Parts: sequence; C-alpha cells; structure tokens
Amino acid sequence: MLNLKIIVASTRPGRQGPVIAEWVNETVKQHGGFDVEVLDLAVINLPMMDEPHHPRMQMYTQEHTKQWSKTIDHADAFIIVTPEYNHGYPAPLKNALDHLYKEWHYKPVGFVSYGGLSGGTRSVQQLIQVVTAQKMIPLVEAVNIPFFSKHITDEENFMSNDVLDKSANAMLTELARWAEALKPMRNK
Repeated sequence: MLNLKIIVASTRPGRQGPVIAEWVNETVKQHGGFDVEVLDLAVINLPMMDEPHHPRMQMYTQEHTKQWSKTIDHADAFIIVTPEYNHGYPAPLKNALDHLYKEWHYKPVGFVSYGGLSGGTRSVQQLIQVVTAQKMIPLVEAVNIPFFSKHITDEENFMSNDVLDKSANAMLTELARWAEALKPMRNK
C-alpha cells in the first residue's frame, strides 16, 4: 500500500487547516489505496532552518531534522493543505520543505488550497515552483476551496459538496498513479 502524508501548512492560532485536513484524511480513507498520516506543522514545530550543512548532503545534526527526514523519506506521495496568505503560502511550509532535499525526490504532490475568492490558487502556483525544484511531481488535479469558511460548521466540521468531492477523488486517483509509476525512481 502507498504511504501518503497530508501536510497541514498553517500554524497560526484560529487556523482552519486541521478541519480541512480531517476531511481530506477521511476522503483518502474512503478512496482506498493509501496508508495515510496527517502531519501538522504546528505540532511538528520545526524551528527556522538550523542545520549547518546543506540539506542535499543529509548530514543532519538536529534531532528534529532527523525525525522530519525519516517521516518524509518514508512517504510515497503528499497532499499539502495550504491557505493563501497575501497571495502566497505560509512561511512554516517553506521552512518544512527547505529542511530537506533528497527525501522529497520523485514523489507526487497534490494540493488542497483554501482562501477567499481565489481559493488559494495563487499560493499553489508559488508552491509548484518550489516542489518542482525539489524533484517532486505537482499534480494538475487539485482541490481549491474558495470562501472556505462557508464550508465550516459551528461544530468545526468541514462540509463538502459534489464539486469538492469529485476534485478530491480525481486528485487521489492521479496521486496513486504517479506514486506507483515513480516507485522505480524512488527505489534507486
């Protein structure tokens, strides 16, 4: 079974990323084909890059980086759940991506973005440049949630709709295809 990591990008108080990530997690379980784990960057709490060596060397000195490396290395695919902040993505996500290099290689990544009118699409456009430089494969299929707060109930549950469900399932199908196809490259 493929190992999928869902990364919750927002760390600020009052964030809704975990609520959306829980919906993604349940959708993944219903879709099947993945062992899934949610990685909340607020809980992981990586400090700003504090390693003396370039990540491509994998000469980590900090225990938090060693643990992050093991977690990411074990994955076959990713879904990044990200808001859009000022037309971009959150700094903790950039920091988490930059902590490592080789561990990200040859793994597909899907995006679930949320925000106002644009649904977080501008943050994803920036992320595509970064993940491509890390030899990841960004999927065309994505889930964009405009006016996301309308989907969150008073009980802090995410209320999906047909469009979001279809988008999520299309993304998951492609994520599985790419993760399988890239296995030989990851195993070298």
